[in-house]
Amino acid sequence: MRPVIRRTFTAVGCATVLLAGVSACGTVENLTAGQKVDHAVEGLGQKKSLSFELGLPAKPSALVKLAGEAEPGDEMPIKFAELFTEARVKVSVESRKPLADSGEKDLVGTGVEISGPDGVLAEYRIVGDYMYYRADMKAFGEAMGFPMPTADELPESEKEFKQVLEGKWVKVDGREVGRAAKGASGADKGDEAGRGDEIDSKTQQKLLKAVRSVVAHEVTFSNKGGSDGVERIVAKASFRDLLTGILGKLRPLADELPEGIELPTDKELKGAPDKKVAVSFSLKDDDLTRVSIDLATLADDPKGAKLPLVITFGEADDVSAPSGATKLPTGEFGGPGNPFTSGLLGGF
Repeated sequence: MRPVIRRTFTAVGCATVLLAGVSACGTVENLTAGQKVDHAVEGLGQKKSLSFELGLPAKPSALVKLAGEAEPGDEMPIKFAELFTEARVKVSVESRKPLADSGEKDLVGTGVEISGPDGVLAEYRIVGDYMYYRADMKAFGEAMGFPMPTADELPESEKEFKQVLEGKWVKVDGREVGRAAKGASGADKGDEAGRGDEIDSKTQQKLLKAVRSVVAHEVTFSNKGGSDGVERIVAKASFRDLLTGILGKLRPLADELPEGIELPTDKELKGAPDKKVAVSFSLKDDDLTRVSIDLATLADDPKGAKLPLVITFGEADDVSAPSGATKLPTGEFGGPGNPFTSGLLGGF
């Protein structure tokens, strides 16, 4: 689970970095605006405490509209649209060193919080060797539109999960989960013979160099001014041209990517939207505070709807180990009997 959080954090950071790589842009305006974003992104890596929150603050009706026409009875339920437009996912990381220089041993704690309009739906943290979980199963069931089991409904064989259904903190030993997963899948043998599931630093530099060369030619940056000390910079590019150029640079490096990653073919890329997209960066006191993009611009027919995806940056929330957490049996964690992983995480 720790690599999952790290890759999520890296993906968001890299998505921002890729649009900041403008070392060969053609105008002074582009170079100046791009450098500001580039420096702000580098500043994130110098922090020891950081959070980013993802949200889709759109009207539920806009999401339903963009989902397209469907057969009677198969339309996207408005309740489902409300969940996605009101939900927020927040990732917090705290380290003893600047994040750009941190390894796993340097992390104080990492946390992920999923919230809805009425509060926290689920939360988990990684502190030391343990993973901690809690969830408001009743609220989650209501948000998803189906009832979750209650503690009284659990069979005697699954009584360990009572704490989960009551919304209390539980924990599992990450080392034991890892060993159990490797033993079940034979991952130890596979890892020796094949590629791992992480990208080493040398390959990362190759990837960034290749991608940034494409971004420098395909993306234009412009300073849109701002107010109250907040500066707004907008990056624009053709989505299909940018995606095609990036993947063209990545294919020669395919053998260095983690096993299981398959790059789209040229034929598949022909279906990518051939439209201009704009990403807006907000900076305050040279710090990156917000990134947003209207996903509706990629729709075949947006029908006038807007679907903004927003990422906001700030200080990390509490990522300490919760007191009084009940330890769950590792052997059954993640199996069909676990109401947290099969019900809650399966719903997402």
